[in-house]
Amino acid sequence: MPTTSSRLLALLSLLQARRDWPGADLAGRLDVHVRTIRRDVDRLRELGYPIVATKGPDGGYRLDAGSRLPPLLFDDDQAVALAVALQTTAATAAAGGGVGHGPGADIGEAAARALHTVRDLMPARLRHRIDTLRATVVAPPRTPAEQPDGRVLATLAEAVRAREELRFDYAPPPAPPRDDRAAGPPPNLDAATRSRAREGTTPPPARDAATPPPGREAARVRRRVQPHHLVAWGGRWYLLAWDLDRADWRTFRADRVTPRVPTGPRFTPRALPGGDVAAFVAGRFRGADGPGDWPCRGEVILDLPAADVARHAFDGLVEEWGPGRCRLVLGSWSWIGLACAVGRFDADFEVVGPPELRAAFARLARRAAGAAAGEGRSPEARHLPRPCPEDRFGGG
Repeated sequence: MPTTSSRLLALLSLLQARRDWPGADLAGRLDVHVRTIRRDVDRLRELGYPIVATKGPDGGYRLDAGSRLPPLLFDDDQAVALAVALQTTAATAAAGGGVGHGPGADIGEAAARALHTVRDLMPARLRHRIDTLRATVVAPPRTPAEQPDGRVLATLAEAVRAREELRFDYAPPPAPPRDDRAAGPPPNLDAATRSRAREGTTPPPARDAATPPPGREAARVRRRVQPHHLVAWGGRWYLLAWDLDRADWRTFRADRVTPRVPTGPRFTPRALPGGDVAAFVAGRFRGADGPGDWPCRGEVILDLPAADVARHAFDGLVEEWGPGRCRLVLGSWSWIGLACAVGRFDADFEVVGPPELRAAFARLARRAAGAAAGEGRSPEARHLPRPCPEDRFGGG
């Protein structure tokens, strides 16, 4: 039988873990009578915890929000999990250039301060466990260093929650190094340019647009939107919103947003195409106008074991196809991009289909032959206009 004090701590931990608890469930979890639960609830109320009795067939209890904050309670596992989460947040921000470098510094620094506070409040046995879990977080080479200010994230999240129109100044994109991932989509293409890109007749732009014209770095564009969701993708925060001036869905990088106050009137949320935020955002990044698969998808037979290909196939489908061979179904933002994605496996292969992929390999072969001969751009590409990005994903 646990002591009264340990039972009170266990009861409080349960009340914090779930909003509503039937009295019988609490009694069963603590292996006591319902009358004991009532007495323990009264003791916790005397200590300042706002526990509300709920009505119903079985009756129950809820730890309500109050004007005073009693001492917080965490069991051992919760305390360790909290400390590890704070440590990871602080270390990740530092590894990605957030702490002390730019507008996202406050998030990493706040996590580091919170970790120090939580650790000092822990008993010695838990402090020892936390100290043994120290870890070094190494950021991947392409981890974005640009992180939004924590206050900006809070403002955007509140506008999403309150369904209030938002006005903000939107900074133009910097001139980052070109992202050369073989399967990486260029989400900023308009419909006509995307169509040409799928046919392999238009070279893709950089992910965030090319180097802006002189003076554009200091220019900011006023935007007026209905905010719908705050999402994280690839190490960055984005605001998914309906752009009132462009009458279309847009996604804005939060680190380039400077909110204006006050916010606008409330609005009734419109339906997101497809209804799934993750699918919609993924479709935009894949070059589609909404939720959906890659615009281009093809199938090849590779002269490599499936186990070797699967590690590098991302969201592709890989299956065994005889000794030392495998079938690979892969998607990309264009047919030329798909051909390059297959070619990076450095093995002989057979194109199963579709015909567009065969044509893309033929075009790529001609370009590669011209490059090897020192001829530069192929004749078919020399007279094509350069694409003009619409800047519709990550650029608004």
